[in-house]
Amino acid sequence: MQDADKKNRDEIFKAFRNHVSSGKADFFQSVGIEFVFGRRQGAYVWDAASDKKLINCHCNGGVFNLGHRNPAIIEKLKQSMDEFDMGNHHLVSENRAILAQRLAELNPGDITYTVFGVSGGEAIDLAIKLARGYTQKNRVISAKGGYHGHTGLALATGDEQYRTPFGVNPPGFEQIPFNDKEALSNALDSDTAAVIFETIPATLGMPIPEDDFFSYAKQACKDHGALMIIDEVQTGLGRTGRMWGIEHFDVVPDIMVIGKGLSGGMYPMTATCFGPELQDFFHNNPFIHISTFGGAEVACPAAMEVLDISSSPEFLQNVQDMAEVFRNGFKVLKEKHPTILKGLRQIGLMMGIEMVNENCGLVMSKTLYDNGLLSVYANNNPCVSQLLPPLIIDKPLADDILERVDKGLGDAKQFLGL
Repeated sequence: MQDADKKNRDEIFKAFRNHVSSGKADFFQSVGIEFVFGRRQGAYVWDAASDKKLINCHCNGGVFNLGHRNPAIIEKLKQSMDEFDMGNHHLVSENRAILAQRLAELNPGDITYTVFGVSGGEAIDLAIKLARGYTQKNRVISAKGGYHGHTGLALATGDEQYRTPFGVNPPGFEQIPFNDKEALSNALDSDTAAVIFETIPATLGMPIPEDDFFSYAKQACKDHGALMIIDEVQTGLGRTGRMWGIEHFDVVPDIMVIGKGLSGGMYPMTATCFGPELQDFFHNNPFIHISTFGGAEVACPAAMEVLDISSSPEFLQNVQDMAEVFRNGFKVLKEKHPTILKGLRQIGLMMGIEMVNENCGLVMSKTLYDNGLLSVYANNNPCVSQLLPPLIIDKPLADDILERVDKGLGDAKQFLGL
């Protein structure tokens, strides 16, 4: 971008402050992160008002798993726009049928039906509605510090800080510590419709559950006539080195929610997936849930391309290979920065930089930014900085990221006096 084409930063922030969000504008200016998304390609984003370039290790929680403006996704979308539009959710759709059939082939176990949406919160809402409707029970158990979205029922599963400003939480929702079998056992009762967990809770700082936690949870749900909902919005589509994060735990959930990366970073697309038995609930009333823009026909070919890329053995092997690069790299960084770095929480490229105290997260967001990395701390555990690079990275870029993390840790350590 030439200097003459660059927009004035103050004008951009003024317009954003006056017409979008004064709070966000003030926050980012107060912490010295006055970055405006401009040009973007692959793993990189450029500031619209300067030459500053960042490696995107935030990826909007997985929206940009395949990088920004992935050429294969763009080409599919261009072709689709020559023929399709949104479609009509009330009617039979060939595009939705083909996409849902492909998901049925890739999903674990007998999860062979899909209802499409446009946001993760919407998809979670449907999962909870379905669990309640099918079981004819009311209670929903979720994890403290977890996050499933800001819409109605999804919001009710989240932490108080997100719910309280909007009034009283609806009845029937309870939170327990993540990865706590005893707490789960005590919480389940005869009126429990569902238990909902993220496979790896990103907002909680990427804690890795015990190997048998989800199998225990599935059996406990079965024993109480409840359903297990697994939120794969961030862990799905190859982020963990397998197509779905839950595959690492050899468990088939009753309902699985997919989002973010299914969009290819280009067109909103989410999915609530379940088996034939749960689909029977909709059979006699197939119009009981609709989403006007869910599964837009114009977007289905692009989402198909996402599935084809993300499920390929070569793609998944690259994620596993790059995960090993980071695993080894952080062993070195831990030895170099023992006063600030505790270690790396990791499954594949689902990674959290674990540090020694809660002051580290916000400071690391700034020092990483200053060193050319876009990363945010885990809001419900600010000891952890999220590290979510695009899944298309190669070893030279992984090494570059590690070098920048090294510098970011050093700067944070100096600022905090550690």
